[in-house]
Amino acid sequence: MTQPELSIVVPIYNEEAGLAALFARLYPALDALEIAYELILVNDGSRDKSAALLAAQFRVRPDVTRVVLLNGNYGQHMAILAGFEYSRGDIIVTLDADLQNPPEEIGKLVAKMREGYDYVGTIRQQRQDSLFRRKASRAMNRLRERITHIKMTDQGCMLRAYSRHIVDTINRCGEVNTFIPALAYTFAQNPVEVEVAHEERFAGESKYSLYSLIRLNFDLVTGFSVVPLQWLSFMGILLALGSAALFVLLLVRRFIVGAEVQGVFTLFAITFFLLGTILFALGLLGEYIGRIYQQVRARPRYLVQTVLDQRHHKPGARALSLPGDGTAQAQGEHA
Repeated sequence: MTQPELSIVVPIYNEEAGLAALFARLYPALDALEIAYELILVNDGSRDKSAALLAAQFRVRPDVTRVVLLNGNYGQHMAILAGFEYSRGDIIVTLDADLQNPPEEIGKLVAKMREGYDYVGTIRQQRQDSLFRRKASRAMNRLRERITHIKMTDQGCMLRAYSRHIVDTINRCGEVNTFIPALAYTFAQNPVEVEVAHEERFAGESKYSLYSLIRLNFDLVTGFSVVPLQWLSFMGILLALGSAALFVLLLVRRFIVGAEVQGVFTLFAITFFLLGTILFALGLLGEYIGRIYQQVRARPRYLVQTVLDQRHHKPGARALSLPGDGTAQAQGEHA
């Protein structure tokens, strides 16, 4: 395998139904670019036959294919980080395996990178998602941009291109929870965005539930800004001033009007509001403390089971058992 100019990183989790279609479109699209490339397929602990299909595809195109098998499910962004660790190209492009982002659009990103940009973000045209998901995504984008000051028009599109120095910088980061597009943006000196096509998912369902999307955006906000804590402090000041003003008002009315039984329900409402605010504050503080706790434990972010790589192939290498497939030669590193 020659030194590639382009590295494509594809995280894969339970995508057996669509892998054949992905390979049928991805390899011709990359071959048409007429540049040296490598395709890094990262299996994120799939429970179906994805690992076997990746091993089979490695045997078909070992000259440009590398397969990284993780020993568990660590999430999309950890899988991409694993792919970054094994990438060697000057331009690194991330791509989802569901074919919602057409592989044919990769050439557009490469051309933009060659113009001197170090980070190419993307904006999906005519998104094929539900109306609710589009509206929710747009609202979260606006909120996230206001809090973090990271300007990404479409944060949910993983078809993006990164320069070598940005990926190397990301590889040096030891964050346990991170959002790669936002992290790359903080290191980019000359970023740009381009519009790309968007298609319906070829097979299966999205791995992101509503809760997962909320969780991801919450991680994004707390991982790149302390503004929520500042807002919480400001809210505490306002509540303290409001409570003091209410106390003075009730005290004055007690001496002027006399005892008022109906005011009890008002106090109940205020008390419940303050309790809710306190619980929210504790949860927010717990989120930041939990991130610190995960970070100081310094546990590995992911573990690599096997890497299938032609460069490390040795005759007689021991076989690796894969679900749904007989055996595949285990080449490279073992964890």
